[in-house]
Amino acid sequence: MGARRVDRRTLLKLGLLGIPATVAAAGSGLAYVWAGADIDTAGKVSFTNRLAVPPLARGRRDGAGRRVFDLRIAPGRHRFRPGRPTATWGVNGAHLGPTLRAARGETVLLRVRNGLPEATSLHWHGMRLPAAMDGGPHQPIEPGHTWLPTWRIDQPAATLWYHPHPHGRTTRHLYRGVAGLFVVDDPTTGPDELPHRYGVDDIPVIVQDKRFHADNRLDESGPTMSGAGPVGDTISVNGTLTPYFDVTTEHVRLRLLNASSTRVYRFGLDDDRPFALVATDGGLLAEPCRTNRVQLSPGERAEIVVAPEPGQRLVLRSHPPRLGLDPWNRRFAGGDDTLDILQLRAANHLKPSAPLPERLADVPRPDTSAVAATRTFSLSGNQINGREMDMARIDFAVTRDTTEIWEITADDGAPHNFHVHDAQFQVLTIGGAPPPESLRGWKDTVHTPPNTPVRLALRFHDHTDWRTPYMYHCHLLQHEDQGLMGQFVILEPGDRLGGAHTGHAD
Repeated sequence: MGARRVDRRTLLKLGLLGIPATVAAAGSGLAYVWAGADIDTAGKVSFTNRLAVPPLARGRRDGAGRRVFDLRIAPGRHRFRPGRPTATWGVNGAHLGPTLRAARGETVLLRVRNGLPEATSLHWHGMRLPAAMDGGPHQPIEPGHTWLPTWRIDQPAATLWYHPHPHGRTTRHLYRGVAGLFVVDDPTTGPDELPHRYGVDDIPVIVQDKRFHADNRLDESGPTMSGAGPVGDTISVNGTLTPYFDVTTEHVRLRLLNASSTRVYRFGLDDDRPFALVATDGGLLAEPCRTNRVQLSPGERAEIVVAPEPGQRLVLRSHPPRLGLDPWNRRFAGGDDTLDILQLRAANHLKPSAPLPERLADVPRPDTSAVAATRTFSLSGNQINGREMDMARIDFAVTRDTTEIWEITADDGAPHNFHVHDAQFQVLTIGGAPPPESLRGWKDTVHTPPNTPVRLALRFHDHTDWRTPYMYHCHLLQHEDQGLMGQFVILEPGDRLGGAHTGHAD
């Protein structure tokens, strides 16, 4: 993007008017950088590449009746652009990984082989499971070793995902391409009327921003003007640049995942038509929410149902997100950007789809009449409540079968969000007000606007282990890597906190 004219109001906001002459040149340079810092690709993307749909993996049955998935994390080369392929990492392939699919009530076994030249891990984001199987920084997989986590799935149908979680290196491992969806089905709930044919009318949409060198190498340099983390200028969907998808049915279900390390997306369609939001992180909403925007910070998911007209071409677009930041931090965190993401090309004749049901699922509100604890979390710089992450420190313990209220406030004016391992929560209030309809389902990750308390209700059901902790952290990955993370354990009633187990994978 070339330099743009910067008006007096913008310069005042940046503090570049009335400065001494000795720093005028520096101010002029900042204004130049400011003018070229936003991106607007609306109507400018050619959409020349068919969207790659990750292969669907249903695993195999072993002698114990477990559903077994064989995964290998390894380097590869992926062709994003014309010219030389880009060096990447992936799972069972050069870049990204298969969509894993299993049902509630099944026991799964994941055979995760590390073929990278350094230790990594694989975290099952959004999954309720024992802490020792979580894949966080306490379960590193050394090069050449295999990790064998196993657990019984017991949660509603939802779009979850997996990604690395090595301590201090998550940004780099995810950016290089180690990620994929993990779809949980629940045969006892969920209407059949929702589109559900994978790759036909039920489509994964894994959105990441990238930056490339001229020779197609990934640019892994950090940000220079913001502490938010790296923000790319090129959008990849399922590893495809400028993607289009051929729609053949009246309704198409998009499983949106923000798999970027920093960037927040505010998805809508280019003609501003409404769509149906049917699910968030933890599963289906009670009923479809008609809206024309859904905002996702890193790690968040949403399922939307779009109804194009025959022969129509619609564009999924990210509009400037509502971050609540000052002009400087907003701009250099991507908050002024408009990005065309994916083109939907509807066939001239569309196969009929069932009407969307008025009711999707039972989403009971948590009982907050008997709260075991209320906790407050202040996010500032690289610290939560004044402390950086310490792998040897357990910050607190919660008790099984209790409900707690957590209040999170981002105090430093920087962009943040908040993710809790193992638990799905519901948002009670944001800045003292009820959450919007789009945030009234089950969540595991939530955006935290600056200086705005976000109150959550969490229920801790099972998986007690005094030795092995779960994480809570900002999911802007540079913040996580730099220490904006803490640890908790779940105990049986009456138990007391002991030491943390930090064992390695077998």
